[in-house]
Amino acid sequence: MTDKSLPALQLQEIVKTFPGVRALDGVNFDVLPGEVHALLGENGAGKSTLMKVLAGMYQPDSGEIRLRGQPVQMRNPIEAKAQGVVLIHQELSLVPEMSAAENIYLGELPRKSFGRVDWATLSKRSNAILNRLKCNFSAEVTVSNLSIANQQMVEIARALTVDARVVVFDEPTASLTDAEKVVLFDIIADLKSQGVGIVYISHRMDEIFTLSDRITVLRDGQYRGTLTTADTNEDEVTRLMIGRSLDLSRSEAAPEFGKTMLEVRNLSCAPLFKDVSFTVRTGEVVGFYGLVGAGRTEIAETLFGLRLPDAGEILVDNQKVEINSPRDAIALGISLVPENRKEQGLVLQMNCRDNITLPQVQDLTTGPFLSQGAEISIFDKYRERLEIKTPSWKQSVGVLSGGNQQKIVIGKWLSMKPRVLIVDEPTRGIDVGSKSEIHQLLRELAAQGYAVVVISSEMPEVLRVSDRIVAMYSGRVMREFTIDEVTEDSLVQAISGIKSDAAA
Repeated sequence: MTDKSLPALQLQEIVKTFPGVRALDGVNFDVLPGEVHALLGENGAGKSTLMKVLAGMYQPDSGEIRLRGQPVQMRNPIEAKAQGVVLIHQELSLVPEMSAAENIYLGELPRKSFGRVDWATLSKRSNAILNRLKCNFSAEVTVSNLSIANQQMVEIARALTVDARVVVFDEPTASLTDAEKVVLFDIIADLKSQGVGIVYISHRMDEIFTLSDRITVLRDGQYRGTLTTADTNEDEVTRLMIGRSLDLSRSEAAPEFGKTMLEVRNLSCAPLFKDVSFTVRTGEVVGFYGLVGAGRTEIAETLFGLRLPDAGEILVDNQKVEINSPRDAIALGISLVPENRKEQGLVLQMNCRDNITLPQVQDLTTGPFLSQGAEISIFDKYRERLEIKTPSWKQSVGVLSGGNQQKIVIGKWLSMKPRVLIVDEPTRGIDVGSKSEIHQLLRELAAQGYAVVVISSEMPEVLRVSDRIVAMYSGRVMREFTIDEVTEDSLVQAISGIKSDAAA
C-alpha cells in the first residue's frame, strides 16, 4: 500500500549550468501524491529547465531525483515516461504530418505480429482518450489540420496513455478556450483523485489559486520558498517572484490625444467579422476585448494586409488607403506585433540583432553586403530603450525569456518608425514582472505619440492599458467604452452578446 505522506517526487539540490549561465542553483522541489503543486517564477527563473531535468531532457550537473523515496536517473524522456513522469510541454512537440492517434502513442504504437502497427487498437484507444477530453475531432485527423487549441489537447492526451505518477503541465491553458479549460481542470481533478502528483506551471494567478494546494517560487535559478495556497495571496507570491511589490496603478498624467491616425469604416471580411468601425488617435491606446472567435485578431491581420476585406474603408492620417499586403501596411506606417511571437514574430535560431533589423534588411545593404555597423546601432538603440536583457546582440533569440523575446518583436516594429502599432496578446506566456514592464511600455509609446491598438484576452490587462475599449462578439462590435465609464459587468455583458439599454 502506498504511503501518501511520502512525496511522489523530490528534486534535491539540483544544479544545471549552461555556457555563461547558472540556470539552476541548488533547487529543491517536491510534490505529494494527489497534490497540485504550482511552480512559479518570472521567465528565465528556471522553471522549464527544472522540469526538463525531471523529464530527462537535460542531465543535472549535480543533485538527486527521487520518486516515492527511491533515487532515480532520467537519462531521456522515454525513461522518464517509463517511470511515470509525463511532461506536457508549453511549446507543442507534435509531428504535424502524423495523425492525432500516432502522436498520442508516439514511440509506443500498439503492435501485431511481425511488428506491424495495430491500427484498429490505436484508433480505439486514442478516440477513447479524446472522448474523455471531450474533443470534437477524430483521432484519425492529421495534426496539421487541427487548431492550436486542439493540438494542445492532443499534447494533453499523451499524458493519459500511461500510469502516471507525476504529470507536469507547463502553461497548458495558453491556447485553450474557456470551455476547454473547464475540461482540463476536470482532468486534473480526476488525476489528483487517483493520487497522481501534479506540477502546474502558469503565469495566470487565477488558475494558480483555483487549482493548487501549494506554491513554490523560483527566482534567478534559485529556490525562494514554498507557500500553502490557502494561506497566501497574490501580493505575497509576486514579492517572492520579482523581489518587490507590483504596482498595477497608472502613474502617468491624464493622456492628451492628438489627431485621428487610423479610422476604420464598416470593414467586413466574411465570415470572420462584419461592419466594424472604430478610430485610434495619436497618444491613445484602444483595447479590443472579446472571447475566442470574436474576430479581433482577424481585424488586425486585415489592417496589416494578411487578409483582404470584402467591404469597408481604411483611412490612415485622414487619407483613404488600400492595403493588399504587409508591404503596403508597413509603407503606410502600420506595424503588427503578432499573437504568437515564436512562430510569427521571431526567427528563434537567429541572433537578437538580426531579428530586430529583419524587416529593413534591404535598406541596410551597401551593394551585396549588409552594414553590420548600422544593424548594431539599431539593436543598441532598442536594447536600451526597451531594456532588453541579453548578454549581447549575438545571443540567439530562442534562449531569451518570453518577456525579452516580446521586447525584441516590439523593437523590430518600432525600428520601422510606425504611426500605428497593433499589438496582439502582448503578454501571452509572460510572467507578472515582465507583464508590468510591457504594460508600462505600451502606455509610454502612446505618450510618445504613437496610435496603439492592443488586443487582449485578459480583462485586467485591457482595463489597465486602454484609454478606450472596443468590445466584440461573434465578429461584430457590440459596444465601445471609455476607461472612465467601463465596468467589469458591462464589459462581460458586451462580449457575451448582450446589448444593454445603456449601449444604445
